[in-house]
Formats: sequence, structure tokens, C-alpha cells
Amino acid sequence: MEGVIAHVRGGTVLNIYDFVDVIEQERGYGWQVKSTKSSTPVTWKRAKIPNSQQLILASREGTKGLENLGNAIIHFCNQHIRESFALYRLEQLGYSRLIVYPDRAIVYFEKQLCSKEQPDLFDPNNFSWRWASPKVTTKKEQLPALHGIHKLTNQKWWAWHGLGENQLHFSGEKNWWPSHNDPHAIRFNLPSAAEKLSIEEFLEILDRDDFSS
Repeated sequence: MEGVIAHVRGGTVLNIYDFVDVIEQERGYGWQVKSTKSSTPVTWKRAKIPNSQQLILASREGTKGLENLGNAIIHFCNQHIRESFALYRLEQLGYSRLIVYPDRAIVYFEKQLCSKEQPDLFDPNNFSWRWASPKVTTKKEQLPALHGIHKLTNQKWWAWHGLGENQLHFSGEKNWWPSHNDPHAIRFNLPSAAEKLSIEEFLEILDRDDFSS
């Protein structure tokens, strides 16, 4: 997907683990690119939080400790974005997203996230934090995750697996998805096994005038 976006937008793919995946250096624009099934949680990255062990221990003691750990996670995300702005001399950073639904419907959209003047995407004051109950499967007990709850909507936006492999899932990303009638989204169907959508046809879809404007 990164290669397709780079081709359509005249950019360059960065095969690294920075926040930005594709840049268009002349305009100073970068894109974070995601392409998953609709049911697959978006992974921010492995969030290795400095002093995580001390913060985790303190989070078990009460609300203040939970708040400090959650703030460290939000700071990690915002700093991740700031690093891309500085490293690639970006002016704007956007989000390029392709969603595949169970009925083979495809939705593609782009969204501006933040700018060099206002690089912080998340406000730590918008979230509360709590440890989830451990999940028990037929094979073993899974380690609990730290959940970040968006205060305004009371929705779970974050799940940090800091007791395991430090995966940070961002389920709040679904709040960025366009409504069904949003004119800035492209909708089409995934070809069946008997059909194929050529790369030229896919590029033509993404380069439609009514979308790219």
C-alpha cells in the first residue's frame, strides 16, 4: 500500500519504523499508511516506555500512578510524531487508510492529522486508564493490558501490552473512519478469485479527481 500511495502522490516510501511511511519532500508532506481488515486492531508500534517497570508498579497503587503511566504512553505517541516532523522536515502529516470489510467492500480515505505548528495529535487529559482483567484461554492465561478510555465517548481507544511485548493497539482509530456518505472516501469491491483488479486500475481509482482534491 505504501508503494501505491507513493506512486499516486509522487512521494517516496520509507522502509523504516518511523511514524511516517511515505513522504513527498517538495511539499513537506508525509503520510502514515495503514491497510487492514475492518476487524483487525491498528498497532501503533511496540511502545517501549522509559522507566516502564517503575511506572507499572506505581500504577498498581492508585489513580495517580495510572495517570502517570497513561501520560507516558501518550507522550510516547506524540514524540514519535514529532521525531518524523523534525527528521524529514515536514510541514503536514496525514493518514492514508484502506479498510477491507467481510463482504469484500473496500473503503479508502485520507485524513490530515497534524502540522509542524501543532504536532501533538493526542491530549493526555482526554484519557483515563485502567488495567484490564487477565484473559484466560484454553491454553494459558494472557497478561492483562492497560486500557486507555476516551473520556468524552467512554470508548476504549488504547490497549498497551506492557507486561508482554509492548504492543500498543489504537482502537480509537475507528473514530477517524468516514461516514457512509462522506464524499472524501473511495468505495469499491474487492475482486473475487475469478476477477482481478490490475495495479493500473487501482491507481486510477485512487487518482480520481473528485477524491484527490
